[in-house]
Amino acid sequence: MSAFSAEEHTHAEWLFAQPWHFVRGVPTLEFLPDADRSEIAFAGRSNVGKSSLINGLVNQHGLARTSNTPGRTQDLNFFATPEAAFYIVDLPGYGYAKAPKEKVDAWGEVLRDYLRGRVTLRRVFVLIDSRHGIKPVDHEILDLLDEAAVTYQAVLTKIDKIKPPAVPKVVAACEAELKPHAAAFPVALATSTAKKIGFEELRAAVVSAAL
Repeated sequence: MSAFSAEEHTHAEWLFAQPWHFVRGVPTLEFLPDADRSEIAFAGRSNVGKSSLINGLVNQHGLARTSNTPGRTQDLNFFATPEAAFYIVDLPGYGYAKAPKEKVDAWGEVLRDYLRGRVTLRRVFVLIDSRHGIKPVDHEILDLLDEAAVTYQAVLTKIDKIKPPAVPKVVAACEAELKPHAAAFPVALATSTAKKIGFEELRAAVVSAAL
């Protein structure tokens, strides 16, 4: 059963059917846009399917750049539509990247500073590969979000890759693991970009968090 009303779903579907556009890439915090609206960010370890999920969220192929090369997203990428009073932010993948260590460390520092200090950040959706669950590298960012008191919600990706009867168990296991985390939203969302599963609930959750 959905946590949102039919009206909330209708509004969210309308909003994400609007044309979204790339605003800017932010390599360091001095390039952040004005903090004049809410921000909803998406985080996840490299190659979890984050850019593909954002493209599915906004119904636009190629808005967020996808790649088979882990670590392709190197900036904080901001997206907007005139119809929404919030930004979608695609955060750099963490945990692995085909780049020099010093550059990976620099991305990590920008990410940490953004999460700790951005007052307009309303929620971070943390993507977790449903086949593998929460890994130690994920706990690092979960702990950081707890410390920064930024509310976050787990989004399980690629549920088409596991057997349907296993999906509720995977969701329940993820929610149980997140329960001790103070800033974690209690409900995990199950999605598949390939099969377009779970996007109505995700869109409604994004809009609700942004208000």
